[in-house]
Amino acid sequence: MSISPTPIPDHLNRISGEIVDAAIKVHIHLGPGLLENVYEVCLAYELEKRGHRVERQVQLGVNYDGLGLDVGFKLDLLVDSEVIVELKAVEVLLPIHTAQILTYLKLSNCRLGLLINFNVPRLKDGITRFVR
Repeated sequence: MSISPTPIPDHLNRISGEIVDAAIKVHIHLGPGLLENVYEVCLAYELEKRGHRVERQVQLGVNYDGLGLDVGFKLDLLVDSEVIVELKAVEVLLPIHTAQILTYLKLSNCRLGLLINFNVPRLKDGITRFVR
């Protein structure tokens, strides 16, 4: 899903590709049916092995009229301080999941996000890319 016509820089596309590749590796090894936090830990580990800086459960605040608000938003993964990865392990992705990552992209000023649902037989069917 693309929100902006501005092209994504090549380095972000490379990071995104590596995240997808690492997620597929985790999914092949673990399969569907586990809790979200298991996939989070394993994907972070796999990305760190590949040389990426990965932050888990990153607090994301809201700035309203100059007032910084801690409203409890947490990014599952922030890769190289530029790509948001929101993980799910659900039967069906709902519109609220899309709204969640779009909100995170807007609040963080990141341009690229991945919504990955590990609870699918083939992981490629559970990955959606969002560009702001």
